[in-house]
Amino acid sequence: MRSRKPIDPPSAYQKALGLLVRREHSRKELKRKLTQREVEPDEADSALEKLGEQDFQNDARFAVALARTRASAGFGPQRIRVELGGHGVTGDEIDAALEACEADWLANARNALGRRYSEEKARDPVARRKAADFLFRRGFDHETVYAALKFESE
Repeated sequence: MRSRKPIDPPSAYQKALGLLVRREHSRKELKRKLTQREVEPDEADSALEKLGEQDFQNDARFAVALARTRASAGFGPQRIRVELGGHGVTGDEIDAALEACEADWLANARNALGRRYSEEKARDPVARRKAADFLFRRGFDHETVYAALKFESE
């Protein structure tokens, strides 16, 4: 019988790389996940530095991917901005990500309204207020919300 060599537990670098293979992660998110996997903070920082140098982990690329995903799901720029900020992405990277996603925010707001509310409800003042609140919660600004509602009532 062959003796089996004991398998070494994966390093912090290997754990982080395993997470990045599945999808993009922000540096802050990766550090949190490594900490949950009982990786020492210094070891996690070292692994994240190495991944950053190799461009396997890149907050700007993560921000663009998340912004595009959220915009296509019908969320507005304000909500996307807050979510990216929660991931530890810098303001400049957030601005660049929102610019790179090239979303038509008014069209996104109209599509979200169309999926949620029927045309008959668009004429009712109470339903219009609820529709406006819905769009505000989705992260659209006042100008976009009112432009979308004006379109719905025509």
